[in-house]
Amino acid sequence: MTPRESVTPYSSGNSNRRVQIWYGVLMIVIAVFVVRLFYLQIIKHDYYHQQALKDQLKEYSIAAERGVIMAHDRGGVVPIVLNEKLYTLYADPTFVKNPDSDAISLAKITNSQAGNYAKLMKTKNSRYVVLAKRVTPDQKNKIMTLKLSGVGVRAQDYRTYPQGSLAAQLLGFVSDDGKGTYGLEQALNKELTGTSGMLKAITDASGVPLVANRDNLQVAPKDGSDVTLTVDVAIQKQLETILKQGLDKAKSSSGSAVILDPNNGAIKAMANWPTYDPSQYYKVADANLFNNAAVSSPLEIGSAMKVLTAAAALDQGVIKPDTSYSDPGHWLLDGHEITNIEEDGGPGIHSVPEILNLSINTGATWMLMQMGGQTGTVTKTARDKWHDYMVNHYQLGKATGVEQGYESSGTIPDPDNGYALQLTYANTAFGQAMTTTPLQLAAALASVVNGGTYYQPHLVDSYMDSTGKTIAKKPVIIRQGVVSTVVSQQMQSLMEYVLANHHLQPPFTDNYSVGGKTGTAQIANPAGGYYSDKYNGTYLGFVGGDKPQYVIMVRVNQPGVGGYAGTAAAQPIFSTLAHMLIDNFGVVPKS
Repeated sequence: MTPRESVTPYSSGNSNRRVQIWYGVLMIVIAVFVVRLFYLQIIKHDYYHQQALKDQLKEYSIAAERGVIMAHDRGGVVPIVLNEKLYTLYADPTFVKNPDSDAISLAKITNSQAGNYAKLMKTKNSRYVVLAKRVTPDQKNKIMTLKLSGVGVRAQDYRTYPQGSLAAQLLGFVSDDGKGTYGLEQALNKELTGTSGMLKAITDASGVPLVANRDNLQVAPKDGSDVTLTVDVAIQKQLETILKQGLDKAKSSSGSAVILDPNNGAIKAMANWPTYDPSQYYKVADANLFNNAAVSSPLEIGSAMKVLTAAAALDQGVIKPDTSYSDPGHWLLDGHEITNIEEDGGPGIHSVPEILNLSINTGATWMLMQMGGQTGTVTKTARDKWHDYMVNHYQLGKATGVEQGYESSGTIPDPDNGYALQLTYANTAFGQAMTTTPLQLAAALASVVNGGTYYQPHLVDSYMDSTGKTIAKKPVIIRQGVVSTVVSQQMQSLMEYVLANHHLQPPFTDNYSVGGKTGTAQIANPAGGYYSDKYNGTYLGFVGGDKPQYVIMVRVNQPGVGGYAGTAAAQPIFSTLAHMLIDNFGVVPKS
């Protein structure tokens, strides 16, 4: 008989325990997942949301449009600086597939050298190379039709000039990186630039912004303010033409001129020669050409300064317009001799009008001496009083604050410290041993002939902000009582006398008040002293009717004509400018 096999009886209890164990394990797993999901989706939601956005959220800068610049013309305003949208052509060398053939295709459109493009598109370790700037819209469209891999264009605003090179150094320019440089563009860069906007947008895999997304954030740009200048376009054009013609006749390679309204400080025109084309500033090799020399290049102005010396002495009451004195023909100060030009008539009795008309250096020194109350020496009192008039009345040695980049303040010597102070201050009385810019001198004379108010010279007439609101710029009074109203009238008469005795051609009629003073200044030698054969010429004057309406300052550098630089070179330019203003620009005749 075969033994019966042993069989373990089936137990339902064991089976239930296994099910319970697996069920427990499943619940634990589910609980872990739930807790983990809760942690990720609730507790760490913001963190992972931001991490996800890093790959999809792109931030774009929205450029503000730069403000335009306008000027007055024929009773209205015309633009002299506008914006033009051009393009920058660039490449990402890592994506360029056929640099040589692509370069040829691009060069045909932009009229450039294919070899240069090919070299740039083969640049290693770079994701961005600029191939060309100032690409026109037509060229841009042709480039886009080529659909070249790794090649793109980027829009950029550039300045354009409807009036050509007019007032170039006054305006300045905007560099390729959008920064105002020199002139008005530099001084008002903040106002003209505005504020860039911003776009934060969710993008697709190709980097294209998804328009309908609640995570997008956009801040609109705030465009720069538009600026209207005090400059009169027609006067500016005439000034530039007359200045260039006058410099050619004087055989001078450079010079400056300013026309200022003495009754509010508004600059009506300001020019220099040589100049440049601001639309092609990048072609200029000599950076000095960018400077507005009328505000940035001070000089020793010579005898034109005698007008301000006489005004100061008259205002202090130490001389009168009809005062006469005994002129010795020379003064010995600090071991150095001050002498005159040969045409002054030599030693003898001279008057205040003759000091200005004959341009007597010893006479200007004598007026300075009277400020200290002691003839024969330039006392500390005389130096202090004259320094006060130069710096605090006439504002010399201080930047005017005109809206120009790189304005110079000029130099006025310290009355108490320095070498040979008597000699130095005697020299300042006739425009040597100190420096000033043409604009500073024009503003100083304006304060003398307008009744005694110094207005800050300015170029901005008004602003228009991005909302369309116009904000007029009011004249700024720096000082009143520069000289008394009586002295102001006396100086007008004295300057009329000087001009009448210089027989300018063609002559001015009695219907108008025109006065002025020449200046011939030796040029300082960097090695010390002055050159014996190098001079600058200046002319400082005004034109008007019952009151001065324009102040004119002319500078001619190292003229090549014979005679004194102020008389032979600068005076004819002033005369032509004065006639131009009378004939064409509303000078009101005497009543």
